[in-house]
Amino acid sequence: MTHLLVFGLGYSSRAVLRAAPATTSRITATVRSAERAAALSSAPVEGRAVTVLPFDGTALSPDLAAAIGAADHILVSAPPDEAGDPVLRACAAALAAHPAKAIAYLSTVGVYGDHGGGWVDETTEPRPASPRSFERLAAERAWAAYGAAHGVAVAILRLSGIYGPGQNALVNLARGTARRIIKPGQVFNRIHVDDIAQAVLASFARRYNGIVNVTDDEPSPPQDVITYAAELMGVPPPPEVPFEDSGLSPMGRSFYGECKRVSNMRLKGELFVKLLHPNFKAALRALAAGGDGRR
Repeated sequence: MTHLLVFGLGYSSRAVLRAAPATTSRITATVRSAERAAALSSAPVEGRAVTVLPFDGTALSPDLAAAIGAADHILVSAPPDEAGDPVLRACAAALAAHPAKAIAYLSTVGVYGDHGGGWVDETTEPRPASPRSFERLAAERAWAAYGAAHGVAVAILRLSGIYGPGQNALVNLARGTARRIIKPGQVFNRIHVDDIAQAVLASFARRYNGIVNVTDDEPSPPQDVITYAAELMGVPPPPEVPFEDSGLSPMGRSFYGECKRVSNMRLKGELFVKLLHPNFKAALRALAAGGDGRR
């Protein structure tokens, strides 16, 4: 039987809980506040019994130290900050004293930076452009160094744009928040949250050590996703808005400042993941059939 410890109970890590095999007999997860931890501990999380502990990245509680000592697999979904990775910062001694069998660290394809629409894979030298991507790359390297020092398999999973139930173009259209921003030549990769869960669990099962891009098969222009979602819903797509007139926030503009096509050959060839949702059209059809986007 297996004990799974999750640092950062959020959208992606909840999908891992849903998909975790029955042999995962114990699950512990962290959230930032004691109040939220208490609320989540009062009922099943994603249909699973989960012990939810507070962890704000500054102090290691006795309960969390005990969970680290008992954990077989650790999923790190908590983001880094300017001071580094909060889990390593607060828990390094406990992690060193009780190494897990395998660790999965959720990072981002943003560490590659802009490649003018060209292809990148795991051998491509990172060249992050935004502060958050610099922080992610530093955290990746810190976790890889931890794994090397303690003989622990650490899978660095670089995620593309995340979507899934409740967070997708269908829902945005129904809410009236979807926009068709046009920037010629712009493409993005995406990944359905259920395929993130597949990748995490495959990395644990294989005790994978190294970097894997977790991304779909078809990098596509962002406006194509909105247009197809509108077709599925039988509604007109929102008007096209030139990027220069979009009024995006600095963070939003930074996303459009990076254009690349991300290879997933290692995901398929070394983790042996068969994508449930290989492209946005297949995923949106499944989400629409499940009720997303209904008003």
